[in-house]
Amino acid sequence: MRYLTSGESHGPQLTVIIEGVPANLAINAEDINKEMFKRQGGYGRGRRMQIEKDAVQIVSGVRNGYTLGSPITIVVTNDDFTHWRNIMGVEPITAKEQQEMKRTITKPRPGHADLIGGMKYNHRDLRNVLERSSARETAARVAVGAVCKLLLAQLGINMYSRVVEIGGIKDKALYDPNIFKSNIDKNDVRVVDDKIAQAMRDKIDEAKREGDSIGGVVQVMVEHMPVGVGSYVQYDRKLDGRIAQGVVSINAFKGVSFGEGFKAAEKPGSAIQDEIHYDKNKGYYRATNHLGGFEGGMTNGMPLIINGVMKPIPTLYKPLNSVDINTKEDFKATIERSDSCAVPAASVVCEHVVAFEIAKAILEEFQSNHMEQLVSQIEERRQLNIEF
Repeated sequence: MRYLTSGESHGPQLTVIIEGVPANLAINAEDINKEMFKRQGGYGRGRRMQIEKDAVQIVSGVRNGYTLGSPITIVVTNDDFTHWRNIMGVEPITAKEQQEMKRTITKPRPGHADLIGGMKYNHRDLRNVLERSSARETAARVAVGAVCKLLLAQLGINMYSRVVEIGGIKDKALYDPNIFKSNIDKNDVRVVDDKIAQAMRDKIDEAKREGDSIGGVVQVMVEHMPVGVGSYVQYDRKLDGRIAQGVVSINAFKGVSFGEGFKAAEKPGSAIQDEIHYDKNKGYYRATNHLGGFEGGMTNGMPLIINGVMKPIPTLYKPLNSVDINTKEDFKATIERSDSCAVPAASVVCEHVVAFEIAKAILEEFQSNHMEQLVSQIEERRQLNIEF
């Protein structure tokens, strides 16, 4: 399975084409829109999310509520394009119109793709860079992940995400899965502890007052994975490696870990490996899950625990020092409409990026021309964990 996204932040629309989804998967736009709505929420978001509706339109690959096995095309309209039509239109413009163009950017923002992207693609107006490098593109990736979550749910695989930390304020690192999944959407920062939630809101408000931004840590949990998805035989077939690449490809994500993550460096091996047990009804299992459900690049049947680190958003209302690429003089960086904190929304994005990587690995592992075939093979693999 693979996908390709296109579209600029303030262009007419985002488009995504997904290839490799099995036939006969039940799917409708409303299921996808529920996930899109989650991405738009979260304390600390800017005014853009009040403009966009992010309702998807499925234009190919689905007939009468079921996938055909052919490429699926999904479109997300950018409602804000009506205010940017003259700036982001596709028709040619005159040299005079180019010179008079509003919102031209020549002062790159530190921490963003502006300057290096301009060098690489020879753009003197850095808007040509930031329009595509914007996190607006993650709306398309959430749409892809929503399709993948529908597929995984048909296989009995469930996914959840939450915020672990914002601006140095931390929620508990690990929770029982039942507590995790029953509490994540009860507040607008997506943490379990309500007292921690208020402290995080206060921290976000402080950053906003100061014209600054803050980052944090998010966590994704995946339940009921069959054993042996991924492989140890080649580096690029290890599922945790693939997930790591996917997570750090999300805008502003700078790190990833699994299970207890970097804390494993502080402990002896006897305290970090998950001992193996056997039960005649459920097969092989671990009483602990320090390693986050992975061994040798493969799933071991325990819940997958993936942690992602998001840096503060680089667009600041109190901009940092920069240089005008035309005059080479010192200036404050360009100010664009932005969020003071997007960590809650980023947890949703991370969940859907992980969903794609897991679905992709499963479809490579098992015959999957149609859903009936795939469901049968997954059940056989689950039985192997008992009979081996």
